[in-house]
Amino acid sequence: MKRKRFTEEQITTVLREYEAGAKSGDLARKHGVSEATLYNRKAKYGGMDVSDVRRLKALEDENAKLKKLLADQILEAAALQELLSKI
Repeated sequence: MKRKRFTEEQITTVLREYEAGAKSGDLARKHGVSEATLYNRKAKYGGMDVSDVRRLKALEDENAKLKKLLADQILEAAALQELLSKI
């Protein structure tokens, strides 16, 4: 699994600095991210506090898990249907 580089607190702190008027290039260099990453995080997490970001990440993880379970069930159903059609 991919290691997280920045915590939710760090992300929201950087976004608060950006929203307070700091230049994106300066912030990107200061925190070691690209400007594109900064813009993407602003689009995704802008206006959220730390608890909102945590909740969003938890929901995204749960959604990915449920999608994987659904895909497994669909594959299993297709295999069973194929097996039954041969009988």
